[in-house]
Amino acid sequence: MKLISVMVFIVMQSMIKAAHVPAGEAVFFRSAFAIPVIVVWLAMQGQLATGFATKNPMGHVWRGLMGTIAMGLGFASLGYLPLPEVTAIGYASPLMVVILAAMFLGEEVRFFRLASVALGLLGVMIVLSPRLSVGASAGTRESFGAMLVLGGAMFTALALVFVRKLVLTETTSSIVFYLSVTSTLLSLVTIPFGWVWPTGPQAALLVSCGILGGIGQIFLTTSYREADASLVAPFDYASMIFSLGIGLFIFGEVPTLTMLSGAALIIFAGILIILRERHLGLERAKARRAMTP
Repeated sequence: MKLISVMVFIVMQSMIKAAHVPAGEAVFFRSAFAIPVIVVWLAMQGQLATGFATKNPMGHVWRGLMGTIAMGLGFASLGYLPLPEVTAIGYASPLMVVILAAMFLGEEVRFFRLASVALGLLGVMIVLSPRLSVGASAGTRESFGAMLVLGGAMFTALALVFVRKLVLTETTSSIVFYLSVTSTLLSLVTIPFGWVWPTGPQAALLVSCGILGGIGQIFLTTSYREADASLVAPFDYASMIFSLGIGLFIFGEVPTLTMLSGAALIIFAGILIILRERHLGLERAKARRAMTP
């Protein structure tokens, strides 16, 4: 189930990349057309009441704001960088969560996790180095794209910190539902910044993105219900395999050795952190159920 969710989200991203529409418009379709899928799923689970009930509405608003910005920056970066590169840099989010959780939630972070975060961030810098270095190989367009995806990773980490607060009072279903509602409404603010009327093929891609997003969320949530988070979480990194395949065969994006080596380092550090958290007995299942690419 986790592998299916990972594959669905990568396919969704590739559709957004192929649609060539403004990021805010992509966020709208991704969120709005996921809502019916989520509502039907909640009804089938008998969770409609809990899906709409909330004790912390402003918490959902703040989480939705961070998540919407993260989604928009991530979607925008797809127009500037290869899909595998966007995927690799996005792996920085779990690393940033460790730091932000220590800063804002008072979580104790010991040397092992700090060292793992440092190792992962080194991998991020390796991936970014061709885009940010001074030289002929670093174009302004690619550098801007790198900054977009890195900013998206930071806002994703901030959103997950808010999720860790929300799970204290809110159900997973309410967190998932209100993210889609909030991001749909917030995306409308970007209409004056260049939305376009989609062609038939574009509309089909965008509507499919929303439906796939809802389906992917269901598989993601269910996977954490069926197995421990520490077992399921590392399968997130299978997204690199899917993005490499789609990038190569659909978009003709050939990965560089620099990108692959940096991604390998980030993945290694991420798995170390997951294993360490399992050892420490930290419970992340509820937070990861509500996570949205």
